[in-house]
Amino acid sequence: MIDSESMRTISKFFSNHVVYKIYAVYSIFCTVHFLSTVSICNGSTNGSINRSIDNFINLEGKIDIAGGTAHLPVMKEAANNIMKRNSKIRISVTGGGSGIGVQKVAAGLVEIGNTGRALSQMEINRYGLKTFPFAIDGVAIIVHPRNPVGVRALNSDQIRDIYQGKITDWNQLTKPITRARANTRSTSTSTINVYTRDEASGTLEVFINTLLYNKNEDNIKNSAVVLPSNGAMKIAVSNDPNAIGFVSMGTTMADSSITTVSLDGVAATQENVRKGIYKLARKLYMNTKGQPSKLVQKFIEYIYSDEGKQIISRAGYLPFYHEYHP
Repeated sequence: MIDSESMRTISKFFSNHVVYKIYAVYSIFCTVHFLSTVSICNGSTNGSINRSIDNFINLEGKIDIAGGTAHLPVMKEAANNIMKRNSKIRISVTGGGSGIGVQKVAAGLVEIGNTGRALSQMEINRYGLKTFPFAIDGVAIIVHPRNPVGVRALNSDQIRDIYQGKITDWNQLTKPITRARANTRSTSTSTINVYTRDEASGTLEVFINTLLYNKNEDNIKNSAVVLPSNGAMKIAVSNDPNAIGFVSMGTTMADSSITTVSLDGVAATQENVRKGIYKLARKLYMNTKGQPSKLVQKFIEYIYSDEGKQIISRAGYLPFYHEYHP
């Protein structure tokens, strides 16, 4: 068994370190203690409840889910699996952004409100919300594959200057920018077209707090094009050679229509998020108003199950185990 001193040390670490460090130590801890009778890596303990999809056999009812768009692939696959297993259960999944997730769950309009950021203490206290982190996701800076100067790497200062309007043309970027040898054909103009997310976006909040050091959306240049989702951001950047934007890293898998940019010399990969060396990262959360109903409870348990972890991984995210006590 893991001794109490080890658990206190780990607990202190998780309380005092930023999110992009969490998964690295979490992975090391799982490797060191893989023979322990308590398995924190897969979320199971001796005598733990069965979290498989078979738990839905004798249930019925509906679950409405809304909020963060990064969550959609995980929520939709889980919902489809459950509804195929039991036709008496109906689960609807929509996006709208983290702010919409909080608003709707607080108003009782949905059973689960998803966020790509942690709830504020005010939100928890005012609305009586409970939060359930289930994945870790990086946020990738993206450009068009045919960027006018072949940009493939940027540092934090350059990204900040672009989004605040201090750098307005791709040609202003010189060394240490990496320029790909391919796809460097000049366009008629190299003016940088900046794309950002709406104020309800958890992805935007992480981007601002990590790179712009300011929680005010007005810190981004007024001419930036505001988009409502990760999907809309990908479409916009893929159709604009002069574009720059940012998206959930999980949405960039096997997508040749956009190019991810290294940040401060670190490639935008979930492996680097796991190692704790890519700093633009966050957790993904499910949130409920008060104690979840039995059906919602089973849905949350399913997301934390081994089957749920496989869904999370297929979506391009890192499963995050949260001790859940029904």
